[in-house]
Parts: sequence; structure tokens; C-alpha cells
Amino acid sequence: MTLYRPAIALVVVLLFATSASADTPCLSDKADREPATGTLSVGRAKDAAGRPERPYILTLAVPACLSTDEPDDKVDATKTIHIFATDPKIANLISKLVGKSVAVRGRPFPALTAHHHAPIVMEVYEIAAR
Repeated sequence: MTLYRPAIALVVVLLFATSASADTPCLSDKADREPATGTLSVGRAKDAAGRPERPYILTLAVPACLSTDEPDDKVDATKTIHIFATDPKIANLISKLVGKSVAVRGRPFPALTAHHHAPIVMEVYEIAAR
């Protein structure tokens, strides 16, 4: 009977892991107006050459995942998204909303370089305080 205990424990762990991932909302890298909400902060990070960077990090209340066509790019669950904007007006709004609870919409994609400081990165097209 003791031979089966490890197998039973493994089944229980797998059931909990499966149910947790089923509840995780998933963003799609195919969408360009995906919503996310959380608290905005400025991180302290370094790039691959050791130069300091100050990324905007959205900390989610509930973990999110990222679905992609490439299995290696998929993100199972994370509570942080590195956000940025190429539009100067949106970039200015982001800087003014640090420390606040915000809602954003944008184009998510997986972290690809040393300049990405969360598993999911999002180019933000809309941002508002909540």
C-alpha cells in the first residue's frame, strides 16, 4: 500500500495544478486591445550589459497567462506585466499613474530580450486610473 502513496500524491498535485491554470485568465498575443488591471510601479532593473533601467511594471491582482502559437513563448501564469508606450501622450500618462490602480489595453507579447523585465510585455494603447 505504501507504493501507491507517491502516485496518489502526484495525482492530487496534478489536479490542483490543472484547476489553477484553468482559472487563470489568458491574454492572446494575436490581440491588440487586451485588457489588464493592476497596480502600476517603476522597477529597478539592469539590462544585459548591466546598465540601469526603470521599467513600468503592472502588478496584477490575479495572475494572467499568455497564449501564443509558439509553445516556447507561452507564459503559464504571472502576476507582472512590463508595460510601455510608443505614443508620447500615453507614455506621459503612464508616468503620472505610477503608484495607482490602473486599467490598460494593449498588445501583449512574451519577454524576448534583456530589456523586458516581466514574463509578459505589453505595448499600451490605453490607460486609465481605476
